[in-house]
Amino acid sequence: MISPSLWQPFTLGRVELPHRLALAPMTRNRANPDGSPGPLAATYYSQRASLGLVISEGTQPSADGQGYPNTPGIYTPAHVDGWREVADAVHAAGGALYIQLMHVGRMSHPDNTAHHRRPVAPSAVSAEQDMFTATGPQKTPVPREMTATDIEATIADFRHAAASAIDAGADGVEIHGANGYLLHQFLSPNANRRTDRYGGSMENRSRFVIEIAAAVAEEIGADRVGIRLSPAMPLGGIDEGDIDSVRTQYRYLVGELAALNLAYLHIHHVGDDDLLRSLRDLWPTAILVVRYGRTREQIADDIDAGLADIAPLGQFALANPDIVERLHTDAPLNDVDPATVYGGGEAGYTDYPTLTRN
Repeated sequence: MISPSLWQPFTLGRVELPHRLALAPMTRNRANPDGSPGPLAATYYSQRASLGLVISEGTQPSADGQGYPNTPGIYTPAHVDGWREVADAVHAAGGALYIQLMHVGRMSHPDNTAHHRRPVAPSAVSAEQDMFTATGPQKTPVPREMTATDIEATIADFRHAAASAIDAGADGVEIHGANGYLLHQFLSPNANRRTDRYGGSMENRSRFVIEIAAAVAEEIGADRVGIRLSPAMPLGGIDEGDIDSVRTQYRYLVGELAALNLAYLHIHHVGDDDLLRSLRDLWPTAILVVRYGRTREQIADDIDAGLADIAPLGQFALANPDIVERLHTDAPLNDVDPATVYGGGEAGYTDYPTLTRN
């Protein structure tokens, strides 16, 4: 049985939400060649607007931020126009849209980008991961270490992308600091071997993330900004050290970010509930928590335990555009078709059946 706490309204930044569910950000690889959202994106997101808070797929803030084929951007006028259609459709269906700003850093391959440049990263250390490309899987190359000028430019790119998202009609942005991508790479000692003010100590490794969050908050207002973190998440070749190192790192980082009074902190949680509790205690506004492998009966567990305010849904929402109604009525759920998650057209994107449309 679904806990009644899931249906309580909630104020998140400038957005009034009807309940405690949200759409988790999920890469779908269906953008146009120029990086604008694909022709079905407005349909896809508006179908899921009953979730209230709709967090978009990872969206690059610059050309160097792209890692995978056919992912969208939010830094050109064409991108803004495309996302405006999405925002208008989500709003018309009663939802609020946050665009996730995702710079992949070293998790890229030149064959996946229009410019074909080497990826950039905190240090010239390959992720040693298989990367999907048009010619099949290829190893991620050794990236180019970012200069101090590159770091300044990337912070400016995030600022510009956030402003572009608001211009497109989005209600806010989520900064992707998780899952092995650029910001997470700066946090991780095995990916960040710098000896300047952005590397070495825990404080220095956190600096880039804090500076991006501060710049974005200054640009569009802190109450329009969320940030996603994934303590101890080993994706993308990341190794953040032992449990004590991870706890120390993230308690420091979240404490510094808390001073910015952002709209929310989004934790991709891998099981350290003691750390999650301490971050909850440090954070002054909303916390979103997503975990792997939850059953429908467990969706509200973190809310009931006081560890979260909102429970974002990933695969449940991907395969069930009417997931809110299905949870309300205890209706059966569609299963995800893994063959259609990434790339393609309508199949597995906008054609999942609803309770009223088969």
